Amino acid sequence: MPEQVPGSRQEPAARRESFGSRLGAAMASRGPLCVGIDPHPALLASWGLDDDAEGLRRFSLTVLEAVASLAAAVKPQVALYERHGSAGMAVLEEVLATARDEAVLSIADAKRGDIGSTMAAYADAWLRDESPLAADSVTLSPYLGFESLRPALDLAAETGRGVFVLALTSNPEGASVQHVGGKDSVARRISAAAAAENSRYEGNLGSVGLVVGATVGSALKDLDLDLAAVRGPILAPGLGAQGATPAGLRATFGDAYPLVLGTSSREILSAGPQIRGLREAALRTLDGLRGE
Repeated sequence: MPEQVPGSRQEPAARRESFGSRLGAAMASRGPLCVGIDPHPALLASWGLDDDAEGLRRFSLTVLEAVASLAAAVKPQVALYERHGSAGMAVLEEVLATARDEAVLSIADAKRGDIGSTMAAYADAWLRDESPLAADSVTLSPYLGFESLRPALDLAAETGRGVFVLALTSNPEGASVQHVGGKDSVARRISAAAAAENSRYEGNLGSVGLVVGATVGSALKDLDLDLAAVRGPILAPGLGAQGATPAGLRATFGDAYPLVLGTSSREILSAGPQIRGLREAALRTLDGLRGE
């Protein structure tokens, strides 16, 4: 049986722990590793799988079987399921349900963002209890204004779920938006808004996290970002294949490192398709994140 993460199974919202509390417990007991479930066509081919819904399903469930008891969270990349249409989205529903059954927290990497009733609909899709796509948390884009995310922020708080808001990404194009303003940058304003939102949560870790690329280098210092003050989890994609290392994460995030959920996808996934290979790759990454 997999190790149980407190509150990882469905229970009435009135009795449910916050996502931040559950994630904090998972990071403390298992370590700060998030495994991305990214069924890229090239990875499917390297596993000897067809680029179709069945290949997608076998890939995803194999990854879950290998890492569900090791990782604090898993992060299916929604776009790689969407590309297979309704059949792919049905696989994603199964992946999210299996993650719940295996007691590992899920982060739907959907990067949704809109206004008004459309944003409310996105919130319903990913954060409402009765939704077949309900995840423990979802990634959001704040670039229509942080307050445009209000339907998701409020529904996440109501249902004991969480959100990760894009703040500082590693892609070169991101700087043209996120760095604007220098010491009063867009990224800093997003971080400040997340910190304010986390004031509604008790405990050490709020449920409004940020996405900050593992390879942002000196950007945190250059923009004078105090991520420790956000008091929310930091999803840091880019470990392994994108060049980031656990030692590099410590140097990049400094005092905020205890909040960092290091995310590895291709580095671990390329060790498949055998369960043993995937587990060994995940354990190596986990040991590095723990400093072992």
